[in-house]
Amino acid sequence: MSAPGTGTQAEPGPVAAVASPEPEPVRPSRRRRLRGAVSAALPVGVAVVDCLAVNRLDATGPALWVGLAAAAALLARRRLPEAALLAGIPGLYVGYLSFAPLIALYSLAERRRGPAVSAAGAAVVALAQFLPYPLQEALPPALDRETALAALYSCVLAAGAVVLGRGTRLRRERLREVFESRERENRLLAERVLATERARLAREMHDVVAHHVSHISVRAGALRVSDPDQATVRESAEAIRELAVKTIHELQHMVGVLRAAGGTTCEPMARPRISDVPALIRDSGLRVDLDIGQVLEPAGGRPEMVERAVYRTVQECLTNVRKHAPGAHVEIRIAPRDTGLHLEVRNGPADRSATPLDLPGGGHGLVGLRERALLLGGTFRHGPAPDGGFVVQASFPA
Repeated sequence: MSAPGTGTQAEPGPVAAVASPEPEPVRPSRRRRLRGAVSAALPVGVAVVDCLAVNRLDATGPALWVGLAAAAALLARRRLPEAALLAGIPGLYVGYLSFAPLIALYSLAERRRGPAVSAAGAAVVALAQFLPYPLQEALPPALDRETALAALYSCVLAAGAVVLGRGTRLRRERLREVFESRERENRLLAERVLATERARLAREMHDVVAHHVSHISVRAGALRVSDPDQATVRESAEAIRELAVKTIHELQHMVGVLRAAGGTTCEPMARPRISDVPALIRDSGLRVDLDIGQVLEPAGGRPEMVERAVYRTVQECLTNVRKHAPGAHVEIRIAPRDTGLHLEVRNGPADRSATPLDLPGGGHGLVGLRERALLLGGTFRHGPAPDGGFVVQASFPA
């Protein structure tokens, strides 16, 4: 319940930051398409330059043509890296072309998961790099230092391309795992925030319904036992109507927040604060002594959640008094203590002459108040008083 002239108190919470409309598919930008075309054509250009640098343009042998074919085959290195490598081997062996087969081997190690395929490609590249052309001129091979260095160079060259390709693949997989892990964490966080928001709205709905319905019952009970005076009947009926309309309005807003799940259709409404407590007590129909002291003065420096928690605690306590101790006298004290606020609601025993309200008790009121206080880092205690009444004490950090 709020002060006169204010609306409901439920506000769109973290749900608005979690649920959002699904984005529309975005087409690749021109810069992105240009970057993709450059990344696809650049290795081909490097291989062509390598081929032209090693082989003369006026050469009549096959070295130039197999080198150009190996460079052109790099266009298929992403989808068919095996074919690009096989097309580059003749250029390496015949035309002494290095870049095209090494780039194809790098793509093979990057695109294929199995290490056996990469190892086989590296062996073929190393062998083509080591064996001279034509082969008959170097048979049998000499077992000397130069041959050993040539074999080592060929193996290192092929292994380096494989290591770079496998490293790129592993890095991409690791990044994908990191992104999937973050998405999973964000999804779990969103679910947790939604659950917390629903629990908060459930507490708000419980407080609103219990308070207003108990107030309606009090008005209806007074109407039943009052004298059949037309003015009294009209006044009570109007009060019941206003309470019912206010209850329905607040419930509609809270349910709208739940259904909208963060949409912009639900506008933020007025939220209860400690300054609304006097109006809440005035409309409660109970005999209440309020000691609020100097709490209202520095209201701007306190968190809004603390202000709302104090208001809801007082509201729930007044509802419980109407349910379980009708006609009892209530004392409410709100005072600063240390670095926070201390709230105490104390009621005496029920008035025997008052008509008891036959209202169901859900058992969630005090539990919800305890959860609200603990979530804010405060404390909550309740229990029977020596005079037969009941005491609720809560502290909230401010």
